[in-house]
Amino acid sequence: MPHLYGKKVMLREYRDSDFEHIRAWVNNPKITRNLSDIFLYPHSAEQTRRFMERASSGELKGFVVARADTGEYLGQIDFTRLDLKNGCGELGMVIGSEADHGKGYGTEALGLFLDFAFFELRLNRVELLCWPFNTRARRLYEKMGFVLEGVRRQKRFRGGTYHDELCYGLLKEEWEQRRRQQPQSET
Repeated sequence: MPHLYGKKVMLREYRDSDFEHIRAWVNNPKITRNLSDIFLYPHSAEQTRRFMERASSGELKGFVVARADTGEYLGQIDFTRLDLKNGCGELGMVIGSEADHGKGYGTEALGLFLDFAFFELRLNRVELLCWPFNTRARRLYEKMGFVLEGVRRQKRFRGGTYHDELCYGLLKEEWEQRRRQQPQSET
């Protein structure tokens, strides 16, 4: 798998050395509260190993987000669903350490990932789901051009309360227009 490079991050394959980094965040409620319900229950080391095996085998379609200079794990960005026939992929991403939040890693990783999705895989659409209270992610997605397409009212239960589920989408033509309007270095 080719590595995709930005100024701060690279998108690369999963490695055995990523195991401990993933274990550090996978049961951290400050990180997982903003993710999907697959993190509702604690994840065992064996579950993480199985995930790593699926990623290493190519069964999962995605990348590790790593520091461009050292290759050290920062997070991951993957297709949670990929429909090549219809040109659509649903993405999920995480930066695994709170210390790495707000440093632009997610922005750059998402830009690299979208370029890959639209210009290498020839997708027409990338979509994602988001919690309303995940304001950091919502700002990122909207900054990158994702459009709020719908709200599934009170679809998810978290922390004793029902929450809406926000549905975002980005079309290739919208991404191309955004890329023409902004210098390459801003993604």
